[in-house]
Amino acid sequence: MVNKPANHSTYNTHYHIVFPVKYRKSLLEPKITKAILEISQQIEQRYDIEFENIGTDGDHIHILCSFKPSYSGSDVVCIFKSITARQLFKQFPELRKELWGGELWSDGYYISTISEKGNLETIRQYVRNQGKTELQPTLFS
Repeated sequence: MVNKPANHSTYNTHYHIVFPVKYRKSLLEPKITKAILEISQQIEQRYDIEFENIGTDGDHIHILCSFKPSYSGSDVVCIFKSITARQLFKQFPELRKELWGGELWSDGYYISTISEKGNLETIRQYVRNQGKTELQPTLFS
């Protein structure tokens, strides 16, 4: 990976983020995961966050990403959760019926930093292989 320039800094960071669908409901079917890919590309452009890989496994999502140091991990999670939920509820109104409170994602999340020299490729492969079935497309190559 290449160091990325930002205002007054250069960075080379990678984060593995995981969070479940509210109530651990298996709602991340292929059409939903495809929409998440499209939405995440818009988030990348608007917020300067690089989603290196995204993988879903029915009831949770794995994200391998990089973002500038002015963001915290919780900022990125909040941006991703709020924008994807809002857009998915617009595109798929039936999702609201599955989720009693009208929230798509659970409140909590897991985040870890990843060493480029250590296990970055291992995590990349793990995220890439989440939920691989013949029906579910790989979101990022």
